[in-house]
Amino acid sequence: MGFVLYEQQDAVGVITINRPEALNALNSAVLDELNTVLDAVDLATTRCLVLTGAGEKSFVAGADIGEMSSLTKAEGEAFGKKGNDVFRKLETFPIPVIAAVNGFALGGGCEISMSCDIRICSDNAMFGQPEVGLGITPGFGGTQRLARLVSPGMAKQLIYTARNIKADEAFRIGLVNAVYTQEELMPAAMKMAAGIAKNAPIAVRNCKKAINDGLQVDMDQAIVIEEKLFGDCFESHDQKEGMSAFLEKRKEKTFTNN
Repeated sequence: MGFVLYEQQDAVGVITINRPEALNALNSAVLDELNTVLDAVDLATTRCLVLTGAGEKSFVAGADIGEMSSLTKAEGEAFGKKGNDVFRKLETFPIPVIAAVNGFALGGGCEISMSCDIRICSDNAMFGQPEVGLGITPGFGGTQRLARLVSPGMAKQLIYTARNIKADEAFRIGLVNAVYTQEELMPAAMKMAAGIAKNAPIAVRNCKKAINDGLQVDMDQAIVIEEKLFGDCFESHDQKEGMSAFLEKRKEKTFTNN
């Protein structure tokens, strides 16, 4: 493992894309390593993930254009599937994932951030889908997630013009939740992750699944999804502990993920 680093800090796992000499661009090796790292996360002890990029210039500058430049149609489709499979694993990962976007998040970088549950960024962050200027479409979910996260009209404008936007505009259109200085970004991400990790893990996981699955169906079906996941929390240690603490006016809670 060289291109993707993993560090555990209490109940928070930190994944770092580590290819700073190439601005953390995604090639096949990086995608394979990220897939392996996600498979190795211990869900019994890890309650939230933070995803970031090595160095101060770039979160992920995009997919590796050198690798893509000579692909055939079939190879291009296969490369898109490889990226989409890993990003979908990230998106549907049982626990929340926070993207701490430091610098460039272009093309595949913007796309991987959109696969995370929450995006926060540094004031030097830059987002964009520049693919049409390279003669291709976004291939790792950009045409789908951007339209769902901001609006179809705004997504079309950004994708058709291939224009990059700065952190303040990303915040204004709702692509990121907050903007921090470069020094504040990782402490803020870790603080948020620790806050999530303090809550009942079963409940947090079920909330993520309810939101993600519910967005794919109409409201009548969505509330049934919620009802089942709501009911699934009951008879668990965490539900009994959380409600007992409330009734006893007790601040300290012991959530065990059971």
